[in-house]
Amino acid sequence: MIDLYTWGTPNGHKAAIMLEEVGADYRVKPVDISKDEQFAPDFLRISPNNKIPAIVDHDADGGPLSVFESGAILVYLADKFGQLLPASGPGRYKALEWLFWQVGGLGPMLGQLAFFANRAPDKLPPAISRFTDESIRLLGVMDKRLGEAAFLAGDDYSVADIACYHWALVSREGLRDALADMPDRPNLNRWLDAVGARPAVQKGMKIPN
Repeated sequence: MIDLYTWGTPNGHKAAIMLEEVGADYRVKPVDISKDEQFAPDFLRISPNNKIPAIVDHDADGGPLSVFESGAILVYLADKFGQLLPASGPGRYKALEWLFWQVGGLGPMLGQLAFFANRAPDKLPPAISRFTDESIRLLGVMDKRLGEAAFLAGDDYSVADIACYHWALVSREGLRDALADMPDRPNLNRWLDAVGARPAVQKGMKIPN
């Protein structure tokens, strides 16, 4: 049994989608970040950076194992279940390239844009411009890649697609106004529709509601 500590955010949905994709036996432990539950001492023992998602695998070798950071969770589950990430070879590293590209670039840039454009009490034009320009650039990189292959790592759906899905969806829906001047991204839109049609993605996107 795996415990999933999560909330309804793009990073939280990564772990939920992955658990659904691999058919894991798991139970949801909601962490309401609007109520600062991520700072509770019991949760900090699992996720010391006070961020969701985190998991505890009660069936891990050597006893229960906690894993925090969404990218690490995806790799851990892929290796545990032998799915969505090759065990070795070029395919593994191509998927990891795009996974870490999301963790280090797409997620942080879109997250900052969402804050400064949508939620910040004071609108700061330099910050909005900076994160808008970088978000558009990154989405262009993604669209170009998806014009070369069906999925980010190549012909096969992988952890890279799971990592990027909800963040890319945010760019098309939650940040529509902020990214109004972005050129059309037909390859990205094709991919969003294809990934969003997967049953496991649809289920994972509803967690923890």
